[in-house]
Amino acid sequence: MYHLFETISIRDGVAENLPWHQQRLESSYNTLFGMAPGYILAEVISIPPECRHGHFRCRLDYDSQIREIGFTPYLVKEITSLQLAEDNAIDYRHKFADRRQLDQLYALRGSCDDVLIVKNGLITDTSYANVILWDGRQWLTPSEPLLPGTCRARLISDGLISEAKIKASELHLFRELKLINAMRGIEDMQAIPVGNINQ
Repeated sequence: MYHLFETISIRDGVAENLPWHQQRLESSYNTLFGMAPGYILAEVISIPPECRHGHFRCRLDYDSQIREIGFTPYLVKEITSLQLAEDNAIDYRHKFADRRQLDQLYALRGSCDDVLIVKNGLITDTSYANVILWDGRQWLTPSEPLLPGTCRARLISDGLISEAKIKASELHLFRELKLINAMRGIEDMQAIPVGNINQ
């Protein structure tokens, strides 16, 4: 049985971007279990009183049914440097709880804060976030990420970022990069200069 999870941002008592999480949840259920989830996230997430002020991370663990829902304070981890790491066999199309392949790549970061994963010559994601790159005119995101994230899907839908095949050999064409995921949006984090990517 597959074990998956969703990470949802809870900001001042509000569960953010639930439609996008619901969409991914339903896609995973359909693909992996051949069924609909049978529940709606907005109805099963009950935010505790102590989590209604500030920024919290809600983690929902599930397989064919919900296994656990937990809340923890969200602590921002500053990422200022990345190490390119190549893996042409990695497969993380769904948000699996088993992150061993990602953890093995993360261990290759050296003195950098995280890895920027390359698959078949193309930029994909870091170990825990999608990426967007600024070319001086627009923000682009890899069209073949390891995991299509909920923040990424929302930003594409809103027209704020566009998809493109980005080769590792083309990184020099960009000025900077940002990490995005359910907990950190396009406006939340400082950009990383492309010069801070160790190739």
